[in-house]
Amino acid sequence: MKKMRIKKDDMVMVISGKDKGKKGKVLNVYPAEMKLVVERVNIAKRHQKPSRNFQGGIIEKLVPLAASKVMLVCPRCNQPSRIGRRKISDHHVRVCIRCEEIIDKE
Repeated sequence: MKKMRIKKDDMVMVISGKDKGKKGKVLNVYPAEMKLVVERVNIAKRHQKPSRNFQGGIIEKLVPLAASKVMLVCPRCNQPSRIGRRKISDHHVRVCIRCEEIIDKE
């Protein structure tokens, strides 16, 4: 199984598909399927039948997106970039390939 380089609450940009060029925050990550949910990206309309709790009608739902279709947006250079790893003291951190800025600040 491949490791996900993008985590929850990261800012990403869509690089292919119908939502190409949109930026958004990652809401959920599904590493087993290599998919993630990004706010305001890949929205599908679903027809919902009425029930006791819901009136019914057409609802908009966020659908998971393939992780290969997004790139992380660097907080410093504000550009989509690839992610590298560096070892600092005893643990690894993610870094921007363009500007060498550390992404994981914890």
